[in-house]
This record gives sequence, C-alpha cells and structure tokens, in this order.
Amino acid sequence: MPNEIVVLITTPSSREARTIGRRLVEEKLAACANIIPQVESLFYWQGKICRERESLMVLKTRQSSFDRLVKRVKSLHSYSVPEIIALPIIRGSKDYLRWIRKTTR
Repeated sequence: MPNEIVVLITTPSSREARTIGRRLVEEKLAACANIIPQVESLFYWQGKICRERESLMVLKTRQSSFDRLVKRVKSLHSYSVPEIIALPIIRGSKDYLRWIRKTTR
C-alpha cells in the first residue's frame, strides 16, 4: 500500500481552509495544502438535500500521519462532521514523493 496519500477536506470558506492548511503544514502533518477557493457542493444532510459554496483543500501527506491529521482537523474545523477523505498516490515523481516523506513527520 502506498505510503503517500492525498487528503481532501472541504471548508465553509477559503479563510478557514487557509487557517487549517497553514496549521497542518506548520505542524508537519501535511507537506502541502492546495486550496481551491470555491466549489459548489450538493449533499444530503439532516434529512434534506443541501447546496453550499465551499472551499476544497487538497493535502499531500503520509498515510502514517492520517490519524493525527484527522484529529487536528476536527479540532480546528467549524463543521460537526467535516469531509476528510484520503486517496492513495499510486505513482508520482520520485523526487516529489521523497519531498512529501521528508517534509512530514
């Protein structure tokens, strides 16, 4: 199983995404946080279909950091149930993957 992963997290604003992303990078729980400032999300919540504008963070980190990252995101995030999902990086530039491993703890 790949050691490096991509983590997707939505937030209600780009400001919150920047705050969370910066903390995760500072604390070496993520090597990088890309922020897509505006996405439209459709989802089922509390018995109804909702439509919201959100920001999307795309984080690069290690699988071994995922549980700590989730705990930290939950402590910083304004949603009661934030989206935090991980996808494996199947292949990538050796130099870039090495940088992810070196940058995260």
